Amino acid sequence: MESTLSAYEIGEGLPVLIIHGWEMEGRVEQLDFEPIFNKTPGLRRIYVDLPGMGTTPANDVKDLDDIYHHLVQFIDSRLGKTRFLLVGSSCGGYLARAIAQKYIAQVDGLLLRVPLIEPNDSKRDLDAFKPLVTNEQLMSEISAEDRTLLGDVLVQTPAYIKTLKAKYEKVILPAMEAADNKVLDPIRADPDRYQLSFLLDNETAKFFAPTLIVCGRQDGSVGYRDSLRLLELYPRSTYVVLDRGTHGLPIDETSVFEALVRDWIVRAHEWRSRTDR
Repeated sequence: MESTLSAYEIGEGLPVLIIHGWEMEGRVEQLDFEPIFNKTPGLRRIYVDLPGMGTTPANDVKDLDDIYHHLVQFIDSRLGKTRFLLVGSSCGGYLARAIAQKYIAQVDGLLLRVPLIEPNDSKRDLDAFKPLVTNEQLMSEISAEDRTLLGDVLVQTPAYIKTLKAKYEKVILPAMEAADNKVLDPIRADPDRYQLSFLLDNETAKFFAPTLIVCGRQDGSVGYRDSLRLLELYPRSTYVVLDRGTHGLPIDETSVFEALVRDWIVRAHEWRSRTDR
């Protein structure tokens, strides 16, 4: 299978492959990571668009295995034997774990943001939504269109809502509109197709490079408790559950998120320098 994934590159140096979530695109990742990565010289950021998302055609993918194989072909053709860092968000985090497992000798660091752990929705350990900061008057003044757009609002303050709406309008809505739902929806609706055919929770294949796992305490999509099992699989992991953190984090916790990512970059460089061959 020849890879036809679109990708956008920024900078030069150590490659950082960034994999977005379901129905998203590379630009969604750029919004959150570029303000951090562009302060760190020597990183070649590669924002990929998965099949049926962004500017990459669906190419008749039938399941996550197909999408994974497109990623493998992309890495083999674009990076070859080069060592690189790996970032994945949500479903992209699930795929990134599989990529790290396959390219374990090449991946010098793994970052998982709100990672999908349990592909089957019915098996996820989730909490019922409950707003942390309530403001009924403010919410009543929001237009019906914005209420539909934003859904459940965790922190009902003007600043939070303004930031959340801007993120939706700038990157999330355009990504959703660009997604090929005719191909993607049947995959997402089928638990057998919306999972990889091989196991990732393999105790015999631990990943020892520096890993950052960032979860949202109030993540209503994938939760955080399912990801606790990753601590044993990634011995060099920093595991963080952010309060006020939804599946779309960071919203207003950007400084904490940046500090975590910058620390991960430092640890990955240290690992890389000690294991140079």
